[in-house]
Amino acid sequence: MATSLVLIQLAIVLALIFIGARVGGIGLGIYGMVGVFILVFLFGLRPGSVPVDVMLIIVAVITATAALQAAGGLDYLVGLASKFLHKHPERITYYGPLTTWLFCLVAGTAHTSYSLLPIISEIARDNKIRPERPMTVATIAASLGITGSPMSAATAAVISTDLLGGKGIELKDILLVCIPASFIAILVSAFVQNRVGKELKDDPEYQRRLREGLITEKTVKTEVTAMTPEEKQREKHAKRAVLAFLLGVALVVLFGSVPSLRPSFMVDGATERLSMPHTIEIIMMSIAALILIVGKADVKAAVKGNIFAAGMNAMVSIFGIAWMGDTFFNGNLDFFRSHIADIVTQYPFLFAVALFIMSIMLFSQAATVRTLYPLGIGLGINPLALVAMFPAVNGYFFIPNYPTEVAAINFDTTGTTRIGRYVLNHSFQLSGFITTFVSIGVGYLIITFLY
Repeated sequence: MATSLVLIQLAIVLALIFIGARVGGIGLGIYGMVGVFILVFLFGLRPGSVPVDVMLIIVAVITATAALQAAGGLDYLVGLASKFLHKHPERITYYGPLTTWLFCLVAGTAHTSYSLLPIISEIARDNKIRPERPMTVATIAASLGITGSPMSAATAAVISTDLLGGKGIELKDILLVCIPASFIAILVSAFVQNRVGKELKDDPEYQRRLREGLITEKTVKTEVTAMTPEEKQREKHAKRAVLAFLLGVALVVLFGSVPSLRPSFMVDGATERLSMPHTIEIIMMSIAALILIVGKADVKAAVKGNIFAAGMNAMVSIFGIAWMGDTFFNGNLDFFRSHIADIVTQYPFLFAVALFIMSIMLFSQAATVRTLYPLGIGLGINPLALVAMFPAVNGYFFIPNYPTEVAAINFDTTGTTRIGRYVLNHSFQLSGFITTFVSIGVGYLIITFLY
């Protein structure tokens, strides 16, 4: 009877995840909350932990990033990246993905890649390189930047005090494991992808578009004009905004890597150090204020940008879906311990598979972490192993309907980046699986030799 009850609850949870994913936007959060209602009021489960710290970190970081966008800082960084990539067109399959990865690593959101993808596609096409090669790796690299970024909601979820932060895992552990693992995975994927598919001049779809006049042989180059005094002033403010934001990133990394630098307080006769989630929240909201001042940014423009909207969508989604997952798994933890604990402990990679599958349904690394990591902790999986498995939450490339994938397909005017006849045989699968396997494997090697 107990098993049947758990399976019914699981079916309801998965159904609501599916419905929320189909609705999109804040739908995940709304239908996740419906799940909490059903589990609590109908099945009598105790409500799980509300991911308050993660939600507040999202608010703080997204506010700072939105202010940076309003100040023109993101456009300024894109301009610098564009100049760099145009100087090295022959290495676009390597440098393009590494650039998108670095952007997302610093900003904590994959939405910064939208400005870089058309540049990568243009450079590849103009140099007769099949755009599919750099575009697919760059799209996947954007996701990898999130699982290792000190600014991302996913990393915030991992180091929150009720998850791995309560198991002795600090921000520096995430950075030491995930950044090298992601970097190596991107290089491996780019090396393989550079040998995939026909050369651009031999691609049938590219030739068809040329014949039908849908595209021309060469893109039109725009002449560089001198900046007006107003543009120079805006660029000056943008530079200051970028420096302010980078200061915030540096402070977060510093306090996360050296916990002794964080303030400590006496609480009930015991010394308690300022938690990392609170540290990030305080620093990034303060940095947002600094960006508004030095970057002369408009507050109204900040909240109207796509960065702020995406961040608020993520916060609502995590609120509902993560609370539902935590309620379900913790409410049935004894069942999972007695039925699957031994198997998962003996074969930890099975939990990585579960993370991968759940991320396909949730379309969110942070929501996947908040939904499944409590189960991993409850089953007694080594916290360091959970850190190494972190890149497994990037599985949403599997179904090609994530915004970054759709954008990459549309930006590639040659048609080489595509969705296949059977939908799942699309351009991103190879890069996605290579980076997932390699990053997790390298992560395991790092925790084996460094810890």
